Parts: sequence; C-alpha cells; structure tokens
Amino acid sequence: MAQDLSEKELLRMEVEQLKKEVMNPRDLISKTGKEIKDYVEAQAGTDPLLKGIPEDKNPFKEKGACVTS
Repeated sequence: MAQDLSEKELLRMEVEQLKKEVMNPRDLISKTGKEIKDYVEAQAGTDPLLKGIPEDKNPFKEKGACVTS
C-alpha cells in the first residue's frame, strides 16, 4: 500500500500520525516503572513460567515413550 503512494502523501500520513502521537498523555517512567514492578511481583505466585506447570495439567507432556525395534 505504501509503495503506491507518492512521497508527498507518505509525508502527509507521517505528519498526521505524529500529530496523533503528540496528543497521547505521557507519564514519568519513575511512576510507571514502579507500577509495573509492583504488578509483576504481585502476579509472580501464579506465573507458570516462574512456578512451573503441574504434570497433570501440562498439555505438552509426552503421552508415551517412543519405541523402535
């Protein structure tokens, strides 16, 4: 799609996008970083990547051994 547009149209689209982005409210990283850290720490007890998946609920557990003769 972008290949079919002229350079002027591409620049106009970029300016429109930048106008939208400048209107987004921004928060300080010192505030949002703490919120993210608190959330991650609160959810750590239920995180399967940290805690692991019980063998009986693991959908990727091998059903049986492969036997070749």
